[in-house]
Amino acid sequence: MGLGFTIDTPVKVAHFGIDSVVSIVDDDLIEKMRKVHTTLTGRQFEPISIKENDYRAKRITAYLNLLDEIVQNKFNAMKDSFGMADGDFEKYIAMLPDGNELKRLYNSTEDLSEIKETLLSNVRSGSIDVNIMTKIDKTNYEKDEKLPAEFNDAHSALRGFANSNLRSSVVFSAGMNPRLYSYIEKFDDFYPDENNELKKKIIIKVSDFRSALIQGKFLAKKGLWVSEYRIESGLNCGGHAFATDGFLLGPILEEFKKNRAELIQITNELYTAALKKKNIEFSGIPLALKVTAQGGVGTFEEQKLLLEHFNIDSVGWGTPFLLVPEATNLDEDTVTLLSKAEEDDLYLSGISPLGVPFNSVRGSSKDIEKLENALNGRPGSPCPKKFLKLYSENGERPICTASRTYQSKKIDELNSSEIEQSEYTNEYEKITEKACLCIGLATSALKKNNAADKVDGEGVLVCPGPNMAYFSSVATLNEMINHIYGKSNLLNGKKRPNMFIKELNLYIDYFKEEIAGLKGVLPDKKVKYIKTFYENISNGIEFYRSLFSSIQNKYLVINDSGFDELNLLERKFEMIIDQNFLTGLFSNKLTAV
Repeated sequence: MGLGFTIDTPVKVAHFGIDSVVSIVDDDLIEKMRKVHTTLTGRQFEPISIKENDYRAKRITAYLNLLDEIVQNKFNAMKDSFGMADGDFEKYIAMLPDGNELKRLYNSTEDLSEIKETLLSNVRSGSIDVNIMTKIDKTNYEKDEKLPAEFNDAHSALRGFANSNLRSSVVFSAGMNPRLYSYIEKFDDFYPDENNELKKKIIIKVSDFRSALIQGKFLAKKGLWVSEYRIESGLNCGGHAFATDGFLLGPILEEFKKNRAELIQITNELYTAALKKKNIEFSGIPLALKVTAQGGVGTFEEQKLLLEHFNIDSVGWGTPFLLVPEATNLDEDTVTLLSKAEEDDLYLSGISPLGVPFNSVRGSSKDIEKLENALNGRPGSPCPKKFLKLYSENGERPICTASRTYQSKKIDELNSSEIEQSEYTNEYEKITEKACLCIGLATSALKKNNAADKVDGEGVLVCPGPNMAYFSSVATLNEMINHIYGKSNLLNGKKRPNMFIKELNLYIDYFKEEIAGLKGVLPDKKVKYIKTFYENISNGIEFYRSLFSSIQNKYLVINDSGFDELNLLERKFEMIIDQNFLTGLFSNKLTAV
């Protein structure tokens, strides 16, 4: 989603019953988009100045309330169009999957007036969910005075959501932030009401079952219920890639399938006890808990496999929607770049100041702008937003590694060192590779809505998953929905491995990079990591071989080529070990060094 790609997507799709997620860390972008939509809907815009106390949270609350109001108005207008040919209600029904009961009823009834009340009472608007990346929780200052933790970026974003009128969910991504999680306790909307319902819910992105259990228990002990565990592929996804230690999506899904009841039981016992201590009435009956998945899904058959075989409650689609102008914010040049992108154009980069691998596409306008600045002797960004000022050394105030200040300093240090040219070039590229995500990921939304200031720049960053290589056509919202439900095919006809095979290949390539250049005696921690990674990949290959055999005749996504590709990847993986000095480490099934 970047920062701006889905910043106003609810306005575009929620009245059709489609859920979406809005990133709420960038209050500057949010304030500019609030002005855009306030003006478009004929309202009077009243700016919230940065001089105002708690302005970040207030901006976020105001924007979310505006989105909620606009969506409700559009949803009511959609219902008012009932019976109109080509009206939004008819479009709503058309987008439903063919097996949906409302769609069957609508299409099989001659006199629609007979079923109007039934239909109108059963349609729903899409949820306006929000995302907070837990790592983006920079400490803020007023002049030189350090502000309390509640004014940190993620804390302010959470408060902005909690104070809004929304009945929706907050999605926490990028790992556990205990201090932020503890802050949730301060807001009543996250606790059950007299009907055992939650006005605001918690969704956590997780990489494996262990992570889900740890975070679920931590929150349950505070009287906070996790309503959804959102499993995302470590590498076959968009944005930042939080790679697991070789633990693949298939085995992860299988573990959730087997242990879901245990997860519910353990967390509910802790949750019930915590609510009792807080004197909050609760029936003790576990609240709803969903397990969902996303990352690399590209066909109806893959979605069907996840829903049916792994008992997933729903499947997320992200990257393909970057080619749907009706739903997301991308400028025309970037859409064209993505539509032409091949497998080799989509790569895992080191451009993120967070120090986490970041999915990128070659040739983005931000990459070009970054290179031109470096060649002109002005590497880095002026850092106007400062959300990623997280790097600190020698006790100094944190700075962003994509900033001009940081990169100039490090290049000066490099210039004063006495190293060989090849090493100099390598270190220089590492320094200047970092890009300003705060600006790059927001610019497209501002450009598309004519809301950009000069300080925002022209360069656009985009972060599609590897799945983008197989989609090449700009699509309408209806066309993409039809593709998701298997009623049409938007794939470009290129050979596309199934999502499990693709992720496996990505992990093998990642492992190859991880062990490249290693030599000498390795630290015990590194040895343990490599052995764990190797074992998880090996077990994953065996899991897929067994899975493919058991479901081959049930799902079209698994065919003979899937077995062939699995065997080829297994040999590729073994060759990496055989050709590497670590061969001895892996002899006799991971013997000790």
